[in-house]
Amino acid sequence: MTEPLALEVAATEPLDPLAVAIALMEAPSTSGAEGPAIDAAERVLGARGWRTTRVPVTAGRDVLFASADERSPLVTLSTHLDTVPPYIAPRLDGDRLWGRGACDAKGIAAAMMCAAERLRARGVRVGLLFVVGEETTHDGAKAANAAQPRLAPENRVLVNGEPTESVLGTGTKGALRFTLRASGRAAHSAYPQLGDSATAKLVRLLGEIDDLALPSDPVLGETTVNIGHLAGGVADNVVAPWAEARCMARLVTPDAELKPLLERWVAGRAAIEYGPMVPPVRLGTVPGFATGVVAYATDVPALGNWGTPYLFGPGSIHVAHTDGEYVDVPELRGAVDAYARLAMAALEARR
Repeated sequence: MTEPLALEVAATEPLDPLAVAIALMEAPSTSGAEGPAIDAAERVLGARGWRTTRVPVTAGRDVLFASADERSPLVTLSTHLDTVPPYIAPRLDGDRLWGRGACDAKGIAAAMMCAAERLRARGVRVGLLFVVGEETTHDGAKAANAAQPRLAPENRVLVNGEPTESVLGTGTKGALRFTLRASGRAAHSAYPQLGDSATAKLVRLLGEIDDLALPSDPVLGETTVNIGHLAGGVADNVVAPWAEARCMARLVTPDAELKPLLERWVAGRAAIEYGPMVPPVRLGTVPGFATGVVAYATDVPALGNWGTPYLFGPGSIHVAHTDGEYVDVPELRGAVDAYARLAMAALEARR
C-alpha cells in the first residue's frame, strides 16, 4: 500500500497525484458529510501556498476555492469531493488504484491540483474549485456559482472533471427526476374483485416505457428513462391501495419537450410529480484531444458564471458508483499534463 501523502511536504517538491488521491480518498465524504475531504484538500493546498476560501453551503458543508495569488484566476479547474455511499478505503494493486472516489472524483481532484501547480509555475492565473453535493442536488455548485463574482470575477474558462476515459466531452445529457404514483382500493386478496390494485396499474404503465417515442439529438443521442425505485402495497394478502415508481430521464433536449410526452403517456393512469432537473449541455473543445459525448449529468449547468465549460477526466463512469471503482495510475498521472494543456489551449481560444 502506498503511504498517505505527508501534508507538510516542502512546497519545492512536485506533488504526486497518486499520493494526493490516496490522501483525499482516506477522508470519507459521502454526499451530505463531505467535511473531512474538504479539510484534507485545504491542508494540501495550504501547505503549498495556495490562498483558500470556503463558501458555506449548508451547516458543516463548504465549497473550497483556491487561487494562486490575490488576483482573479482566468481559468479554474473544478470537480466534486462528495462520493456515493458506501465508503471504500483506497487500495493500490500494481498500477491500479481502487476505492471510493478513485475516478469519481478524488483522483481527478488530485490530478487537477498537480496541473494547477504546473500552471502557477508558468505564471498562469489559475484557480481550483472543489464542490460538494454533486451526487445529489448540486447545491455546492449552486453556492459556488453565486459566489463567482466575488471569488473569480475575471474567470473565463472552467475545466470540469468527471471520468470521461480521458476524452474531451463535446456535450452531456441532462437529467429529469420524476415520480409516478398510482392509487387503488384495498381489499382481501382472496376477493380481488372487491379492490383495485395500484401495483397492477403501475406495472402495466411501466411496461410501456420501452415503446415510447422519446426525443433524440444528432450529437447527444437518445433520451432514456430508468425506473430506479419501486414501492407499493401493504401486505401479500391485501390488494395494493398504492404504488409508486421513482424514475430518471436522461435528457438530450429541454425538459419542456419531454414533459408533455410523459403526460400523454400517463394519461391520468397515475399522478406524475417532477423533481430536480439538470439541462443537457454543449461543451467547448480544443484541437489535440479525442472527443465524445457523455450520457451522465454534471455540475456544469450549475456553474454557468465561471466561463466557457470543458469536461475531461481520467477513469471510466462505468466503474464509478460500484464496489469495484478504480483508476489506472498511468492514466491518472497522464491527466496532469492533459489538464495543463487543456487549460492553456482553452485560454488561448478565448483571446
